[in-house]
Amino acid sequence: MTDTSLPPQQQSRFNIHRLANPGFFLRFATIIQPWINVSAALCLVIGLVWGLFYSPADWQQGDSVRIMYIHVPMAILASGGYFALAVCALCSLIWKHPLADLAAEEIGPVGAVITALCLITGSLWGKPMWGTWWVWDARLTSVLVLFFLYLGHITLLHAFDDQQKGYKAAAILALVGVFDLPIIKFSVNWWNTLHQPSTFSLTHAPSMSFSMMWPLFFCFAGLALGFIALVCIRLRTAILERQIRHILLNE
Repeated sequence: MTDTSLPPQQQSRFNIHRLANPGFFLRFATIIQPWINVSAALCLVIGLVWGLFYSPADWQQGDSVRIMYIHVPMAILASGGYFALAVCALCSLIWKHPLADLAAEEIGPVGAVITALCLITGSLWGKPMWGTWWVWDARLTSVLVLFFLYLGHITLLHAFDDQQKGYKAAAILALVGVFDLPIIKFSVNWWNTLHQPSTFSLTHAPSMSFSMMWPLFFCFAGLALGFIALVCIRLRTAILERQIRHILLNE
């Protein structure tokens, strides 16, 4: 139980710190997992049905613009997933967080699949717009580099007989690769590219009607929650496998 005699700020830090305990995280994740799953499915169904069947077609791109309801969330999550990977790497190398390496190991494959889907849906969108499946555009190339960074991270985790060496090498790669994220974000501003500029900005109003923006928001929320749900499932499984292995080795 939380010590209520502590000031609120210290109580908050104490609770967050408890999540580093594999047993506590396992119990906590088991409780919230169904809520995340249901919320993800509900948001995704609302977003896809709204976006694919009820939102208007674009005046220039026609119905092909509906690919954005999958592509745009995938693009955001590809970068967001790698940022989470880098945070785990930082927590592992500096603070020796008990779950950081394990979390990074489970985030990597999910992030790699999402980045691959981002590239595929981008190609499907690019074909009718640009007349080709692929161009060596700055945005597309930097996302492709991100995909290879994910694959490199996964490979390094299993490249050493000593698991800790693999974790350390993968963590260093994750931190080095994080410099690709601002390139992805600002490539359309730094260079002349075929890729359209960002729709959402902190300094300008969205260049999208609300009839398109709301289903996009629901799709993003559903896919983001789905990302979290998959990582939680994988991490819970990994913790249980580690506990079972520990029990068998001590028998």
